[in-house]
Amino acid sequence: MTDKNTLAALTLGALLALPAVVFANPPSSDGVDAADAGIAPISAADIIRHGKPERLGLRSRVALVWDDREGVPLYGRSIDEPRSVASLTKLMTALVIIESGLILDEPLEITRADRDRLRGTRSRLPFGAVFTRYDLMRAALGASDNRAAAALARTYPGGDEAMLAAMNAKARELGMTQTRFADASGLDNGNVSTASDLARLVNETQKHSLFQVMTTAAAFRISDRVSGRQIAFRNTNRLVHRDSWEIGLSKTGYTAAAGNCLIMQATISDRPLTIVLLNSWGKYSRYGDAKRIHQWLQKAERRVPHIVTARASQS
Repeated sequence: MTDKNTLAALTLGALLALPAVVFANPPSSDGVDAADAGIAPISAADIIRHGKPERLGLRSRVALVWDDREGVPLYGRSIDEPRSVASLTKLMTALVIIESGLILDEPLEITRADRDRLRGTRSRLPFGAVFTRYDLMRAALGASDNRAAAALARTYPGGDEAMLAAMNAKARELGMTQTRFADASGLDNGNVSTASDLARLVNETQKHSLFQVMTTAAAFRISDRVSGRQIAFRNTNRLVHRDSWEIGLSKTGYTAAAGNCLIMQATISDRPLTIVLLNSWGKYSRYGDAKRIHQWLQKAERRVPHIVTARASQS
């Protein structure tokens, strides 16, 4: 937390300066949830004060834990450092399509123009197959299929160039000032963003319930409208396969330039969070970091002194 260019450092300092009034939300003795009993949830300031986020040892070069309820960071490392973001790009691809009002049930054919000429990645989507736009978005988001993302961009009104223009325009609209998109799949190293910019993107996706459906299914199938064949996919985020996680949005990414990346909207101990991890050094480090964040937050809440307060109306 010593990076003076990090927005989190400034915000965390301000939070720590707040009066040390501590609240907690344990269940009441009669089984009524604390929120229903009028007890305020533990504040972000108290999580930071008692959790000591500077001691959180993560292996991702860039990390952000954003409290969605209060709109403040709980932890940040190099959150304004622009980096390649690989397939995290596909979140913006899908957002532009959803907000464009294009017909999601429209059938789209996979052609050789959709093959990955840059890195030669493979796809389970055969040339000549026809899928709905909705199913291609599911493949692009949940399984990170690059051919699906390419087909979505090619069939966008005006083609690839129009899609990129729309993606970059949306980034500007959202205030993602250090974000640039060079293709719809994230294969191009020119797709760059920051953790703080990506948190803005996640916030925008929360306006569309489709993102939860398309990004958090552990496994799904899509159907070729020509042959009738069903193609099975598994989510690239191993955490969505675990019952211990409550995930509302998920996207993984990897290229040599970007490293292993993970972005999630998750709820931990009734606290909605946006978690952004960029350039994790190992294949599984992003998941290890997510687990460390999960454990850190739970331990931080246990360290907060429990001061039970009555409802304001009863004071």
